[in-house]
Amino acid sequence: MKSDNSSHVIRAIVVDDETLARKGLILRLQELGQVEVLRECQNGKEALAAIAELEPDLVFLDIQMPGMTGFEVVQSLQQDNMPLVVFVTAYDAYAVNAFEIHAVDYLLKPIEIERLAAAVEKARSRLDNQRSENEKKLLLDIVMGLTGKSEQAIYELLKSGETPAKYGEKLAIKDGASTTFVPVRDIDWIDAAGDYMCVHVKGETLIMRTTMKELEDQLDPSVFQRVHRSTIVNLDRVEKVSSHINGEFHLTLSCGTSLKMSRSYKDKVKHFF
Repeated sequence: MKSDNSSHVIRAIVVDDETLARKGLILRLQELGQVEVLRECQNGKEALAAIAELEPDLVFLDIQMPGMTGFEVVQSLQQDNMPLVVFVTAYDAYAVNAFEIHAVDYLLKPIEIERLAAAVEKARSRLDNQRSENEKKLLLDIVMGLTGKSEQAIYELLKSGETPAKYGEKLAIKDGASTTFVPVRDIDWIDAAGDYMCVHVKGETLIMRTTMKELEDQLDPSVFQRVHRSTIVNLDRVEKVSSHINGEFHLTLSCGTSLKMSRSYKDKVKHFF
C-alpha cells in the first residue's frame, strides 16, 4: 500500500516500551514509504533526548509507559523543539486527553495500516501548512527589513510584480513586540554601543540590536558612510569639516552634533576635500 504522495519524507521517532509494538509500527511505516524512522525509543527519557538531538517532524508516542507516560513526555518538551505527535494506545478512553494536548491523531493497538496511513496524511498536511506559513513569514521579515515597508505594503508589492529596491526608504527598528519604521532620510548619524546600534533621528535616539556591517548593508552608500569604526553618518547632514593636527577630522552636522572621523576613513568622503 505504498503512497503516490511525492512530498518530502516525514522524519519520525517511534516511542514504545514494548519491543514488538515498536518493530510492528516501523514495518508498517516502511510499507507506507512516506516516513523515515530516525530512531526507536523504549521510554520517555530516551524520547526526550532523541527529540532534542534529531528534531524530528513527527513522534509516534505510546501513552502508557513505565516511568514517564506519553502525556508527560509532551509536557516536558520545550515549545521551540515541539514535533507533531501521534499518540499510540490500547485504550480508546485516552483519545480525549490526547486531543486536549493537540495531538495530530491517535492510533489504537493493534494498528491497522489504513488507519496509520490516515494519521500520516494528517501529519503531512499539518507539516506542509507549517512550512508554508514559516517560509512566508521568513520572506516577509527579510523583505520588511530590507525595504522598511509594512507587511501589507509588501503583499501589495509582491502582487504587483515589482522588485523591491535594494536600499529601502525606511529602517525597521524592533523594540520587543513592536516595530518602528524610521524614514532613512531622517537619520542624522548612527553609532555603536556594544551589540546595539544607536540610530539618531531628529533629536531622538532609537536602539536596535544588529551589527555595524549588517546596518551598513541596508543603507545607500552614496548617502551613508562610515567615518569611524563605530560611526555611520548621513553625508547630507555634514555642514562643516575641521582638520586636527593628529590627522583626524571633525564633522559638524546640521543638527549641531560634532563627530570624529578617523584618518583611515577619509577616502570614503573624498568629495568633502
